[in-house]
Amino acid sequence: MSLPLLVAIVALGIALSVAAVHFTGGSKMATLTGKDQALSRFAEDFPDEIATVVRLTTDARTAFLDIGRGRVGIVHSIGDCFLTRIVTPRDVAVLNAGDANTVSFRLADFTWKGGRFRFASATDAQGLLKALEPQRSNSAREAA
Repeated sequence: MSLPLLVAIVALGIALSVAAVHFTGGSKMATLTGKDQALSRFAEDFPDEIATVVRLTTDARTAFLDIGRGRVGIVHSIGDCFLTRIVTPRDVAVLNAGDANTVSFRLADFTWKGGRFRFASATDAQGLLKALEPQRSNSAREAA
C-alpha cells in the first residue's frame, strides 16, 4: 500500500471517529436548569452539606452555593458532566471583580483553575466576592 493512500485512510478514520463522537452527544455541554438542579447535583457528592444561598451564572454552567463556615460549594459543568467542589477563601489564589456582574478567580487547586463568571445581578456577584475574599482578623483590621 502506498504511503499517500495510508495517510488518507488514517485521516478519514480519525474524521469519522470525531464525527461519531460529536453526533452521539460527546460534544454536548451540560447546563443547570435552575437552582434546584444545582442543589440536587451538589447533594449527590456532599449529602451532609446544607446550602443557604444559590447563585447561578447567566450561562447556567456554574452555580455557587453558600454552605456556611466560610465555605462555598461549586457546581460547574465540564463537557456533559458536572464538577463539584467546596472552596474556602484560602483556596483562592487570585480574586477579581470585573464589571458589576462579573467575578473572576483562580484557585490554587491544579484540578480546576476557576474562571470568569457572569451573573444576572450585581448582588450575586458581590455576594460571591464577599464569600471568597480573605477574612482578616481583628488585629489585621486595626493595623490597616
